[in-house]
Amino acid sequence: MNESVRPARPHQKLLDDGRTVREVLTYTRRGSRLDTKQQKAWDAYAAEWVIPDEAVDEAGFSLESWFGRQGPLIVDIGGGVGEATAVLAANRPEANILALEVWRPGVAESLGRVGAAGATNVRFCSVDALWMLENVVAPESVREIWTFFPDPWHKTRHHKRRLVTATNARMIAERLESGGTWRLATDWVEYAEQMVEVLDAEPLLSGGVVERWDERPVTKFERKGLAKDRVITDLLYRRR
Repeated sequence: MNESVRPARPHQKLLDDGRTVREVLTYTRRGSRLDTKQQKAWDAYAAEWVIPDEAVDEAGFSLESWFGRQGPLIVDIGGGVGEATAVLAANRPEANILALEVWRPGVAESLGRVGAAGATNVRFCSVDALWMLENVVAPESVREIWTFFPDPWHKTRHHKRRLVTATNARMIAERLESGGTWRLATDWVEYAEQMVEVLDAEPLLSGGVVERWDERPVTKFERKGLAKDRVITDLLYRRR
């Protein structure tokens, strides 16, 4: 971790002169209460597979130490309840998968799914994904990034909260190794169009809209979108 960086603070950003300003977040924090099934999964796996928020502020923090090995790094941004995370992780046992999800019940449910899939290569953390990528994940160190169905923030006044912006795209692209890939999917046509506009304009990336990635399972969220006749758009961009 960059020693000059202060810990992540909800809704605040520390400026170079020490002042704090309200941070624009790409998510909203929902309830944290776990149901019985989620609590059981949390009790079974969290101690080994969940990186505490405060751990990333410790001197000498290392992602590899949490995985206990070296391996290709994959970052899953906002995996929700882990339907895709579990399947994709089980199919990539050689990879170290960092799943960034701020919703605690979603993390708990994901733990259960990953455990049931027999995957042991996922570590979860609920620190803001953009902060984590910028301050903890090293440049040119990520093999793949997955961003499936991020919040579209469909109201115009909320577009500034979207994950895919020019500033974020540059920072995320810099984290990819040469030839590394960023896979995205959305069921919001206007957001898909913005993604293409932003990512096509990023000099470090090349790619565009692709056929649906057949390895990505159809999740409950995606089925709801299809039931409402929404168009699912998959995108694939590669670090030049």
